[in-house]
Amino acid sequence: MADIRKLLESFRDGKVSVETVVEYIKKLPYEELVEKTTEGSLTFARLDHHRIFRRGIPEVIYGEGKSLEHLKSIVEAMVKTGTDVLITRLEGEKAEKLCKQFPEGKYSATARTWILSPAGNTSRIPDGYVAVLTGGTLDIPVAEEAAITAEFLGSSVKRFYDVGVAGIHRLFDIIDEVQKATVWVVVAGMEGALPSVVAGLVEGPVIAVPTSVGYGANFGGIAPLLSALNSCAPGVVVVNIDNGFGGGYVASLIHKRIVCSNIRR
Repeated sequence: MADIRKLLESFRDGKVSVETVVEYIKKLPYEELVEKTTEGSLTFARLDHHRIFRRGIPEVIYGEGKSLEHLKSIVEAMVKTGTDVLITRLEGEKAEKLCKQFPEGKYSATARTWILSPAGNTSRIPDGYVAVLTGGTLDIPVAEEAAITAEFLGSSVKRFYDVGVAGIHRLFDIIDEVQKATVWVVVAGMEGALPSVVAGLVEGPVIAVPTSVGYGANFGGIAPLLSALNSCAPGVVVVNIDNGFGGGYVASLIHKRIVCSNIRR
């Protein structure tokens, strides 16, 4: 606290710039959330409230396995600071109870995501869109996690589902609209061929999201993961199996950088 006071006094006296103060704020500590146990007090979370200053994006909460009480405490703490909340991999029963306490929260049962925007802090990216494609219908839950994440981060999203290589004419019928996107998230299980096909048809980065959908030799997503890593089409990058959140997150970052760079020019 003494360091903060000294810095603010220096700013008041004109000895340091606004930029210096902002840089210091970026490094400020997190908030400890504590619960009482039979053994005493336990810190169960350390919320990084200042991540939005460093990254431009608030901390996202991984919901799977967390207790309802922990989730409530985390959401309350984020709401107090006016931070938008995204919880991923959230079970429906917990989401329903969260919505009772936070009625403005929105849950997607398909994507298992829960969003609360107390102040609508996320700025919209003014141009372009992220295209999210799937090989099949069973890939949609992972694709929706990607799409909702990208939308939460400010991107517009267009969805193109069930356009896999077993009927490649389905992709060609919509290719004009697909090609107009800024960045592409391609979600596919089985052998995972679709990311390579899309990368050969578009001008820009393709983020492959392999899924665990498939028969035995799919090995729970290992087969499409290796297909994407070994793609002969340049421009394919890969996130982990079933990691729709990671795909949507990276896609929105790329989208924002491309659009903002064009605006600055």
